[in-house]
Amino acid sequence: MTRIETYEDFVKVHGLLLAASGLPQSLHRQLFQKLLSESFDGGSHFQIEPTEDGRQRRLVLTSDSMPEHSDVFLIDHAWTFRLSDAYKQLMEVPGLAERMAAIMCVDADLNSESEEDRLSEGNAKRSVLEVLENEITEANGNVRWLELEDLDIDDETLSSLDLSTKSPGLFALSLCGNKLENVGVVVREVTKFKNLRALWLNNNPVVQNCGDELADKVLRELLNLEIYNSKFTSNYGEWALGFCGGVYDKENPGSVDQPDNALKQVTDLDLSNRCIHNLFNKAFTPLELPCLSYLNLRGNPLEETAVGDLLQLLRNFPSLQSLEVDIPGPLGESAVQILESLPNISVLNDVNASKIFETEKDVVDSVLQPRLPEWTADEPLTDRVINAMWLYLMTYRLADEEKIDETSVLYVMDELGSALRHSDEPNFRVAPFLFMPEGTLASAVSFSILWPIQNVQKGYECTRDYLFGIGEDKQRSARLTAWFNTPENYFIREYEKHQRSLKSKNLTSLTLDSCPTRSLHRSETSALRVYTDIPQVEELLTRPEFVITTDPKDAEIIWTCTQVDEDMKKATGITDNQYINQFPFEACIVMKHHLAETIQKAHGSPEWLQPTYNLETHLSQLIGDYCVRKRDGLNNLWILKPWNMARTIDTTVTGNRSAIIRLMETGPKICQKYIEHPALFQGKKFDIRYIVLVRSMNPLEIFLSDTFWVRLANNQYSLDQHSLFEYETHFTVMNYRGTLNHKNTSEFVREFEQEHQVNWLDIHSRVKKMIRSVFEAAAQVHPEMHGTTSRAMYGVDVMLDTSFQPKLLEVTYCPDCGRACKYDMEAIVGDKEVIRGRDFYNYVFGCLFLNETTHVMPL
Repeated sequence: MTRIETYEDFVKVHGLLLAASGLPQSLHRQLFQKLLSESFDGGSHFQIEPTEDGRQRRLVLTSDSMPEHSDVFLIDHAWTFRLSDAYKQLMEVPGLAERMAAIMCVDADLNSESEEDRLSEGNAKRSVLEVLENEITEANGNVRWLELEDLDIDDETLSSLDLSTKSPGLFALSLCGNKLENVGVVVREVTKFKNLRALWLNNNPVVQNCGDELADKVLRELLNLEIYNSKFTSNYGEWALGFCGGVYDKENPGSVDQPDNALKQVTDLDLSNRCIHNLFNKAFTPLELPCLSYLNLRGNPLEETAVGDLLQLLRNFPSLQSLEVDIPGPLGESAVQILESLPNISVLNDVNASKIFETEKDVVDSVLQPRLPEWTADEPLTDRVINAMWLYLMTYRLADEEKIDETSVLYVMDELGSALRHSDEPNFRVAPFLFMPEGTLASAVSFSILWPIQNVQKGYECTRDYLFGIGEDKQRSARLTAWFNTPENYFIREYEKHQRSLKSKNLTSLTLDSCPTRSLHRSETSALRVYTDIPQVEELLTRPEFVITTDPKDAEIIWTCTQVDEDMKKATGITDNQYINQFPFEACIVMKHHLAETIQKAHGSPEWLQPTYNLETHLSQLIGDYCVRKRDGLNNLWILKPWNMARTIDTTVTGNRSAIIRLMETGPKICQKYIEHPALFQGKKFDIRYIVLVRSMNPLEIFLSDTFWVRLANNQYSLDQHSLFEYETHFTVMNYRGTLNHKNTSEFVREFEQEHQVNWLDIHSRVKKMIRSVFEAAAQVHPEMHGTTSRAMYGVDVMLDTSFQPKLLEVTYCPDCGRACKYDMEAIVGDKEVIRGRDFYNYVFGCLFLNETTHVMPL
């Protein structure tokens, strides 16, 4: 097709893309005109402003107004890539890392000058004495609130200042951000102020190095102290509550003879993150706070008071209408139950009570703080971008009439698009759009398009819904954890419930039936006809008991790599009386999410299965597991695998929580705890492919082929973050990608035993027991898997940890047995005879259809 020049041609070529984007038809022609002229006119209507101390940006409308569906804007893609190429591109493309770091606001410490840098030498920071003298002068000699922050005060300077003589009546003292190190010096100087109500020593080395010792000594001496390092002490009372309620500050620090009714007019009280253990206090009563209408209790353990007593206390406040509290937390696990216990509350966690009752949501939290990227001063820009990019990435997957891409395309919008922040009620919408100027996918250029979906006024922030079209049925609240600090307590509780459920499962071992499945070969004069679409079977099945036929209708045995469903049966004439190398409902073990579910239903959480979560159904439990591991300082590296892809396609290893959640957008996946400490062979990662033959699921008749093989990574194993992008370091399947370095199995076993001083037969015994357990689980949990005319071969992939315990990776239907057919192998178990590769399928068919046990072992 020639280059698109008319609107009619544009719609003809892009009709499906326009429909998928959701762009109103009234804006289609305008979009075409802007694409044709490459008009990026967003700068005339919007302005980017810094937020969160420069660690985020927001987009603000500068036009007088913008009605709903009135305009459409092109947004360029500043970076487009496949995930496996991300680190390499950042390292090699000139200026890319710098631009991405600027878009993601992770270069602030490199580009922004400190206050000291901006001041000339003649206007250097005032000395400590100048600040102190100024404070004394302003207070007419009666200093009660003293802030000596970020003045490089060390222990010697603190002693020389003689603060207790110059300001003996202090109520509040802040020494934040200085260089205090000696516990004895600090305690001696600060405890001279017997009337002190608040003391801040945050960001001093003495707190970081001796925090508990310092706190014990200070609190033992200062009995009137109510706030220490921003936390309430056990002595908190009227002054601390007044400070949080806006009564006391530098202008009004209070006094020893303060009036008893200081809290009478307080309406809003923010007590969040004050480390309050007990809310029952003589100052926190309806009598002292009769006008209290808003109360924030987030981040406080409140564990010294029963839930019922807390609810009763809050019910007694006559004006209390708005409450913020952790859910689950000290008031309970359910927002609905909290509201039912506090009928006067009309707003909970900034959400209207009627809406909570309507949606019946247990957890509500609309005041989520953004999850800002973290980095160290010496961390390279590339690493900062890799960690931060999950807050900005978007994705699409290409497809044409032939196929759909195996891996998704990721992209970062330009500065304007990346400044759009999230809202549950957005005023703009964004969608990716591929413009094909020559009518072909090869000519496609990717953009994003932006248009207003509400009437927007000048000065309004422009927002989009990061999870457009995704509701609670698709775990919306949990998925917001990718961008926001959601309540960790909720997810930890969900994880703990999940763990209790798994621990309650305990499948007893099934016994082998005494009546084996009958052999198919009943006549010595006729061969069994086999239809197959697998070249290896057609070439290497040479036993006289079997003969290859090209017509599936004539075959007694169908051996295919294609799924045999009802449609295929109709198309080929296959009947229910023919033997097929598939079991009904075998998806329960060959699809990764079903495999984990099958095992967990039967065995709970066996040691040989890494913690595994289906992201489509158990995201909350995974987040809870992640939070517990982070809290306990445990390794948090995970591997994400598509439900039904082989050869490690679209598989990712990451320790980034936001990455785990965002990768859900690239297709259904499981998330499994990565085996960070595998057994290595000569410093390289490996796994082992075992072949399992199944004659029957009821009774359970399974056999382990004596033929197995090792698959080796090409690079030395490493947990360095950069190595996670190296396929040949963390993955072992090199048949289709990388360089395949075959290792003879018997040589591998001998060298492995020598390297690690282990007996392979001990490992083999544990592997057999594990594989047996996998198929026992399927037989019990899914009895519908049994089929009287089914015989099948499965590949079972196993990895060993550093204790040489087997770990199940996956079960594969109709595995690629190229290596088994190509290489002869010395038997590892039993007689040390050579198993000829060319006879592999002869042994397989002999076991499955003739009830032979040559070179196989019953499990």
